[in-house]
Order: sequence, then C-alpha cells, then structure tokens
Amino acid sequence: MKGYVFHGPGQAAWEQVPDPVIKEATDAIVRVDAVTICGTDLHILKGDVPEVRPGTILGHEAVGEIVEVGGDVRTVRPGDRVLVSCISACGRCRFCRESMYGQCRGGGGWILGHLIDGTQAEYVRVPYADLSVHPLPGTVTSKDAVLLADIFPTSYEVGVLNGRVRPGDTVAVVGAGPIGLAAIATAQLFAPERIVAVDVAGTRLEAARKLGADAVVNAREAPEQMIADLTDGLGADVVIEAVGVPETFELCTRMVRPGGHVANVGVHGKPATLHLEDLWIKNVTITTGLVDTHSTPTLLRMAAAGRLPTSQLITHTFPLDGMQEAYDVFGNAAETGALKVVLGGWGKGA
Repeated sequence: MKGYVFHGPGQAAWEQVPDPVIKEATDAIVRVDAVTICGTDLHILKGDVPEVRPGTILGHEAVGEIVEVGGDVRTVRPGDRVLVSCISACGRCRFCRESMYGQCRGGGGWILGHLIDGTQAEYVRVPYADLSVHPLPGTVTSKDAVLLADIFPTSYEVGVLNGRVRPGDTVAVVGAGPIGLAAIATAQLFAPERIVAVDVAGTRLEAARKLGADAVVNAREAPEQMIADLTDGLGADVVIEAVGVPETFELCTRMVRPGGHVANVGVHGKPATLHLEDLWIKNVTITTGLVDTHSTPTLLRMAAAGRLPTSQLITHTFPLDGMQEAYDVFGNAAETGALKVVLGGWGKGA
C-alpha cells in the first residue's frame, strides 16, 4: 500500500510501505476511506514531537471499513464502516477505567501516527479495536465523520468541559483555527451569554461569526480591553486557548476574571510564562489536557441528528494520494484560507 511517511523534521513523502497485519488479537485492519490533517501533524513535521521516529506513517484520524479483525474483537466485524478515534484505549488500566483514555498506560493513548503507524495511508492497523473504533450511522458522511475523530471531541472535552462553560457565561476563544471554531460550536450547547473569538486572520474571524461567535476581535487590536468593556471590567468567565504559543497563553491569563477558568487546548512547543505574581490572588483555574474521546459517542449521535456544523469547517478536499498538496495547503493556511482539509471518499454514508 501507500502511506505518508515521516522521515525527519521537514521531510515526509507519500510512498510505498508494507501492508499492516494483525499483531494482537485485539487489533483491527481498516481500509481508509477518508482522513484529515491535524495541526499536531504539522508540529511533528517541524520536529516539535521528538517521540515520532523516522519511518512512521503520520495521521491519527480516519473513517474507513473494517477488513480484518483479531480473534478477541467483539464489537465490529469485516464490512463495518467505522470512525477511527485519535485515541486508543486498552480498557483495563486505571486511567481507562476512569474514562481518561488519553492517559492509557496499557499500550493505548495517542499512539496512531505518534508511536506506531497512523491513518494517512490506504490501510491502518488499529489496536484495541473494541474501544478505539466507533460504528458509523449511515446518515453521517465520511467527510463529516472524520472531524469527530479528533477536533470536535478535543474542543468539547479539553476546551468546553474542562473550562466549565455554563449558561450566561462570557466565553473567549483565542485562536479561530479548526480547534477554536469547534470550541465555538460546542460551547453554544451550554447557552453562554456571549462568545468572543480572537485571532489575527480576518477570514478565520469571519468563519467564527458564521459558526456562532457573538463578537470577534483581532488579536492586535486590544482584545483584553474589548473583554473588559463587555463584562463591566470583570473579564471572561472562561477563556479557551486554541493556538499553542506563549503569547496567546499569557493573553488568556490576562483576559480571565477572578474565579474564572483558562482551558488550554493548544499544543505548545515552547515554554510559556505563568505570571503567578498576578494570578495567585485571583482564584483562577488553569487546565490542560489531551483529549480522552469519552464524548465521541455523544458527538456522533449529535452529528447524525444534524446538530453539529462539521461540514462548515471543511474548506479543501483532495484525493487520498494528494497528501503532499493537502499538507502544503493546510500548512500555509494564512495564504490559502484553509481550515480543515479532507482527503478521500465522498460516496460513503448519508
């Protein structure tokens, strides 16, 4: 088969690789129908994730069809159309028993495209298939479903739920890329008073408006003052960091009100300063996290009911073998206007 192989910082190619095979009785082999590219994949290509070894197939999100299962797999069988979760779960360790699948210590967690070969290929081996793939309803298309492998559960769990968004809150989302936009979409489920989107790109701020942001502000135009004006000087109840650079994290801590929540979702490659000289007295809660995907079944039901605006985030589509072009477009989003790019089949589902 062919897959998109990482060869070191700045080096990757769509090339011939061995077909995956069943290694454990809990494995499944999935024929990939649709995949997408994550900002984390760009971090890997930059060399920010040194655990990824040269020779690894990238990618941790996919929709496809089961073609083979190990002898211990019980919940899916060949022919089933499934969502491949970005997180694998052994189901037995302490963290899995607490639904903290992202912290799995039994050989799961974020392993696809990280510690083992990933989904950006024609076929992928998925460990612990019973807990790591989700059968798809026919009403959800492949290109919509693939956004539920990572960005929607990540935004919902690590941003909205960790941030404890409540009715009547002022929610500021710093970063209107795919994760930030999904956070805007899912924060609305809790009826906040207002959602404010902060970014430097006008196209992304416009996308935020279309997805439900009540106000938008350019990050270069005093977003802290705007939040203060909207909240009588108190600050935002919840601030979601969806960029992953020191400047935006520090901005979030300045925008939150006393007693508020800062939910960090962005992947950070450099240290950020925590200004405890200002924050120690403010009763602020700061959370970090890797997605656990415990919310995926709920989000799938909502998508099937038409309650999630998944397709609004997709700006570019490519055939599966257009991987390099897709990476170029996604990696230069400031010029291309890319939000989410999807590669692969369009006739599945719905």
